[in-house]
Order: sequence, then C-alpha cells, then structure tokens
Amino acid sequence: MSNVLKVSAVAVITFSLLNPAYAQIETPLLPDTGQSIQYDTKGEPMEMSESSLYRGQDASISGNPLRYQDNDDGTITDLNTGLMWQKSHDTEKRNLADSKAVVEAMSLGGYDDWRLPTIKELYSLANFDGELMKPESGKESSPYIVTDYFDFEYDKRVPFAGAFWSSTVYIKGDVQNFSEHGGLEGGFGFNFADGHIKSYETGRFFDGTLIQEEDNMFVPGNYVRAVRSTTTLYDMEYVDNQDQTVTDKSTGLMWAKNDSGERMDWVEALEYANNSTLANYDDWRLPNAKELQSLVDYEKTELPAINTEYFEVTPAKFITQEDSYYFWTSTTQGDFKHTAVYVAFGQAWSKKNSDAKEYFDWHGAGAQRSDPKAGDPSDYELASEMASDYISIENWVRLVRDAK
Repeated sequence: MSNVLKVSAVAVITFSLLNPAYAQIETPLLPDTGQSIQYDTKGEPMEMSESSLYRGQDASISGNPLRYQDNDDGTITDLNTGLMWQKSHDTEKRNLADSKAVVEAMSLGGYDDWRLPTIKELYSLANFDGELMKPESGKESSPYIVTDYFDFEYDKRVPFAGAFWSSTVYIKGDVQNFSEHGGLEGGFGFNFADGHIKSYETGRFFDGTLIQEEDNMFVPGNYVRAVRSTTTLYDMEYVDNQDQTVTDKSTGLMWAKNDSGERMDWVEALEYANNSTLANYDDWRLPNAKELQSLVDYEKTELPAINTEYFEVTPAKFITQEDSYYFWTSTTQGDFKHTAVYVAFGQAWSKKNSDAKEYFDWHGAGAQRSDPKAGDPSDYELASEMASDYISIENWVRLVRDAK
C-alpha cells in the first residue's frame, strides 16, 4: 500500500530526543512497496471495492509506509530499516569491483564507513508506484524510488538501463550462456528505471578470472547508491511453529511452511490466499514483492533459494524452464500493469531474443521479474533488446500473514 510518510528532520530529531529507542530503530520494520493502485488482469485501474476477486492485492493491504529523513548533508535515513543512504548517485557506470572501491573510498556526511548494500537492503528502497513510459506515450516516467528524497537520473540513451549494484554475488551458478572459465559471474542489482532485480555481469568469469579487453565481452556496468549502518531486518531468524507455519522473527511475518503444491495464475493465487484457513488463521494473503523477497536465501550454493530446513518445496528438480519455481506476489508490475511481480526461487529463465529457442539461467535465483496475470503464454511476448523472459503465467504460492 502506498503513501510515503513525509517526516521533517526537525520533527524526527525532536521525537528521537524524547524517545532514544526510536532514534536507534531497535525494532526495524519491513518497508511497504509503495503501490497505491489496484489493477485488473488487463492492467486497468480498479476501485478498491470493485470486486472481491481482487481482494488481497498489494494496494489494498496496509503496510509500513515508506518513511525517510533528509539529514541535509547528502544523506537520507530510512526510518523503517534504520539504514542511512547516499541521497545522490554517481552517474558513471562501473563493474562491480570498481564500484566497491569507489564506495569504500567515500566520505559523506562526516562518515567514512560507506559500503555497497546487499540486494535485500537495496530492494528496501523500491517504490512500486514507479513506471517507465515509452517515449511515444507522451507521458513522463516515474522511477521506482521516492524522488522527494532520492535523486535519480535516467540514462538518456537507454532509459531502461537504470540498474544499481548490490554487494550480493550470484553463487549458485554462472549466468547466461558463456563457457569460458566456467561461464559468467553474476551480481545482483535493482533497476530503479524499470523495477526488476536481476543478475548483471560483474566483470569476472565464474571462476574469478577477470574479463579482459581481448575477451571481446561487453560489461555494461551499473550505478551505485552507497549505504551505511546495519539492520537486523534480513537475518532470517526462523521459528517452526509446529503447525505447518514458520515465523520469521526478523520481519515479524508468519509463513506457510509448504508451498501451494500446484501452480496457478495470479487471480487464482489471490483467491487461494483469501480462502486459506491454515493453522486456524483466516487472514492469510499473497505476499507483496518485498515480503516475498525477504525469504530468498542468496547465500545458499544450491537450489532452491530458500531455507529448506524450515520450508517444504514441492519440485524435486530444477533443470529446465518447465521446472521454473516462480512465486506470485500481490504486487502489480508498474511498466506492464497486466503483469504481476514474481520472485524466482529456482533459475530465472530467459533467452537471447524472441526467435531464440534455448533458455538459460539469465537472471539468477532470487531475481524479481513479472508474468501476465492470466491467459495463455502464447498470447504474450515479454521481450527486450537484451533478453526474452520465459512466460509461465501459472506460478507457485507461499502464503503470509502478520505474526504480531
């Protein structure tokens, strides 16, 4: 649900002096996605009460509004997570190693302990009221970040290329379809221009060898937005409740231990969540994009990208695109509003273009993409100049509710 809660620095400082616990944000909160409008399967806006079929969409659920404090020194504090961020960003794109070096040499706001954020930290800034508009639409684009607080500049040559590096490297395998030195190493980034997580070429091969000029491989590079301080929000401190539910004490969310056991389209997924009475609770819902991404285990070396000591997984293999382990969220994708966001807990499959036949793990387990909400895959083509994602439409579900 939407709405950015605007908080003045004076108000926050005053309240912090009266309440030191608030100043330290000892209990961080998972920020909401910022999405404020519900959309139907064709991407048309709809009223909150128009149909019970759409009950449980992201915009209809009250979460923790995006809340920031401008510190008037080039830094922004997230009042949900407690993380401090760089207000502006360097408009030069670099590979991952060079980006880390630039950030580690930074001094800003009187601090010199700046670093690259993890992908979960970076994703906490996402505002899903964003949308990248085609030039011929005559409409102005809105980046997937709150521009009342953060500066953002589109790449004038390729407006969709607005990815920022995280420090999270994809360790489950190589990406794309190169064979030299074990393939390409991928590093996760979030694209604040088009609202997706994917893995990008870090500048190294998977075996750690640096990509050299003579390798004739293009490494486009990404932007950086530095962060400092820490948060316990993504510690993934799980408790098995022994009733087919698992509580993440870090986020305060309770999850279904089992996945849905079958695939379904987005409308069916919303209905499945609305009708669930798992463990005698009747307030289960489809998780929003940030809630679901908080479950991704980026540190595991094998698939699926979730802690299988706590969570049950139906598929027994992850080999081809037909084995895709994509999970629906309640969040509509801003650029293509007839689609909804999913998070890949297995490979994130794509191919080079619409005419190509072979799919590869192009974006990495833990990527966030989108799928049409209903219909048949043959009715759609979600392609770009760079890649053409595998269209599933029938995806998995893992239910969530507030534990507190």
